[in-house]
Amino acid sequence: MKKASLHLVAFACLLFGFNISAHAVPSIQTAQLDNGLKILLIEAHNVPMVSMQLTLPAGSRFDPEGKAGTASMLATILGDHTAKHDDKAWAQWLDSEALRLGASASRDSLSLSLTVVKESLAVGLDALSEMLLQPGWYKKRFLSLREDSIAAAIKSQETPGTLAAQATSKLLYGMHGYGHTPSGTAKSLPHIKLNDLKSLYINQIRPIGSVLAVSGDITMQELLPLLKSRLKTWQGKPKIAALDVNKPPVVTGKRLHVTTPTSQALVQFSRLGIARSNDDFFPLFVMNHLLGGGGFGSKLMEEVREKRGLVYGVYSYFIPLAAPGPFIITLQTRAEQAKQATQVVRDVMQSLADGKIDAQQLNATKSNLIGGFAQRMDSNRERVGLLSMIGFYQMPLTYLQHWAAHVQSVTLADVQRMSKAYLQISDWNIIQVGPAQKSSQ
Repeated sequence: MKKASLHLVAFACLLFGFNISAHAVPSIQTAQLDNGLKILLIEAHNVPMVSMQLTLPAGSRFDPEGKAGTASMLATILGDHTAKHDDKAWAQWLDSEALRLGASASRDSLSLSLTVVKESLAVGLDALSEMLLQPGWYKKRFLSLREDSIAAAIKSQETPGTLAAQATSKLLYGMHGYGHTPSGTAKSLPHIKLNDLKSLYINQIRPIGSVLAVSGDITMQELLPLLKSRLKTWQGKPKIAALDVNKPPVVTGKRLHVTTPTSQALVQFSRLGIARSNDDFFPLFVMNHLLGGGGFGSKLMEEVREKRGLVYGVYSYFIPLAAPGPFIITLQTRAEQAKQATQVVRDVMQSLADGKIDAQQLNATKSNLIGGFAQRMDSNRERVGLLSMIGFYQMPLTYLQHWAAHVQSVTLADVQRMSKAYLQISDWNIIQVGPAQKSSQ
């Protein structure tokens, strides 16, 4: 099926959806290839499409010192060309077969993805296995891609969010593997050599500890023969296992100002959050949604924007990783209002830390989360992302089935406990990006 047909099927997915309720989550099937690769599958036969994501322990925390962006560059080059196809021939072939291939790197992992109509699954898997097992390593093309990345990194320095993210990563993690953003910087990228990519590939792109998550119009009985024939030569385990990571040091109470020639200010609060394996994930998840992760239903949005009109936006989130990931609160405002807006954020945090949480608002928060989860399960792409997380971080296979129950079971006392533990202002670091004379410090 060619590209036009793929577009029609994608439209059908949007039109008809899946309508899965939070209490009718499909079961996860699991298998393992002889080479140790873990397979997780959710069947969805209402639309003839298949999505998959291969997640490997080769994220930015494996970047060599001083060469931030190595994993991202590896993802870029794997997705750009292969030993059999240069970049132009590769792009033309994928387009002619209507194959959607992707590659990206996050802090812990590097991911390769494929979305394809069912009838083109075999050729799609040919492409995915070629991308995985036959990298091109064309030096001229690598140098061109690196220059593109450097140019993008220079351009990104005009964005306050990028400056804040880079400063926060360095301040919060220092020399730890999480101490830089995955994309790298204009300073680090020129130091990356093609051999750095090859070394990361050889050391970490291995089947043991990796996960292939699949969702769509396919059964495990159909899938396994297709995978076995294409991946049988792929062998070994990574030099560093997916969950083998040092615990980062605790950094608190630091303040930093990044001066930029603008009238706007971005203020970012940060501290360590939790690892993916932490038993307090759901209580913290609910607490964060109430704090600032729930959009206009959150306390920060209500107090800082709706009541006082001090910010363009304010939100909070935390990222569970193999080790404790960052917990972030971010606001954007006019520079002259930054000090006042920052103080209101502090006041909201202190109020929650003191246990001043309304039971009715907590119930509304939980209902909102459960409803949103049901919508997330309506998409192959979303399901594949959740499956990848479950497999890579070695979560229980019943995680999705019990998700709504876990959220519903969070009590007022749980949220008060999380607020007291995580919202003490003295435990947070603050970075402001904006004009120096308008610093809120």
